Amino acid sequence: MPEVLTRSRPFEPQIAVPATLAEALDPAWLTQALSGTSGGSRVIAVEETEVIRTVATKVRFAAAFENGQRGHFCLKGLLDADAATARGGPTCVLEADFYGKVAPIVDMRVPDAVSTVIDRKAQQAVTVMRDLIAEGAVFCSALDPFTAEDALMSLDQLSRLHARSAFLDDAGWIRPRAAQLAKMTYVTPDMLQELLDGPRGEGLSPKVRSARNLASAIGALAERDGGRPQFMIHGDAHAGNIYRTGGGMGVIDWQLLQRGGWALDVAYHLNAVLPVDAAEAGERRLLDEYLAMMRGHGIAMPGAEQAWAQYREAVVYGYYLWSITRRVDPPVIVQFTRRLGQAVMRHDSFGLLGIS
Repeated sequence: MPEVLTRSRPFEPQIAVPATLAEALDPAWLTQALSGTSGGSRVIAVEETEVIRTVATKVRFAAAFENGQRGHFCLKGLLDADAATARGGPTCVLEADFYGKVAPIVDMRVPDAVSTVIDRKAQQAVTVMRDLIAEGAVFCSALDPFTAEDALMSLDQLSRLHARSAFLDDAGWIRPRAAQLAKMTYVTPDMLQELLDGPRGEGLSPKVRSARNLASAIGALAERDGGRPQFMIHGDAHAGNIYRTGGGMGVIDWQLLQRGGWALDVAYHLNAVLPVDAAEAGERRLLDEYLAMMRGHGIAMPGAEQAWAQYREAVVYGYYLWSITRRVDPPVIVQFTRRLGQAVMRHDSFGLLGIS
């Protein structure tokens, strides 16, 4: 097993989860939220640095304390959210639980969470982390092209997560996302076909652009994957969820933490971060490198040909995830759907899953 980093559990104050940005940056609320870091000292000033609004809101800020301390932080949660967005609260709870329960036992580079505020009844949460940018980290853009060597470094981080999958034995709260996707009903076949008929589906074959085929493929993949050894996987490891430090790459955004086959993470990751030609040229070597990493962590893995077949099938997961995505910048959706769709074509993933 890998050597485990020493990482403390975040403070978990029993206070209300803020619903607005103003509430989150209120000095009185922050005094309670950050008391595990400040020793209980009162927050006397808050300086907003940056607000990033996607589905969840990330707000970077500096806080000055009465005892003379000053810290740079990043708070993430569903702030000023409409009713539809607020229904995503369980993913924020999942992320907070990652930092509270998983991060302390995983030997990988992730943000240092200092506080998680969770309302389990309402299924809402916020996580307060140290501000990585203030510490010199650089976040990758979702559209940043990786080189094969970049991908090798990020695969190393994923392998360290996967290697701690014995944690799943007592973690029923980490669920199989592929199976949930296969059963969801909020995106109908007609809605999915309309999405695939738009720019995101351009350049893909009629077979791969078919919503009916894709829905059948994710169902078939979920069934096969559920019968294989289950790993603790990130579930959304595209370039936008990777950051760089002087010590190497790190991983953020744990809202899709899940259990599933290792190949779901690896196939999605490589085909999302690498341009199509780079993926085609390097994915087999990178897969072999990943398998070697896992064996180095003491984990039994399938042989090369069996692993390759699982990888080729698993590309469908990422393709489906981005095909149904709507609340992300269109250029990002188009790039990921096309990259992953091209991989589905290249690997005949539908054919491997019995979809003709």
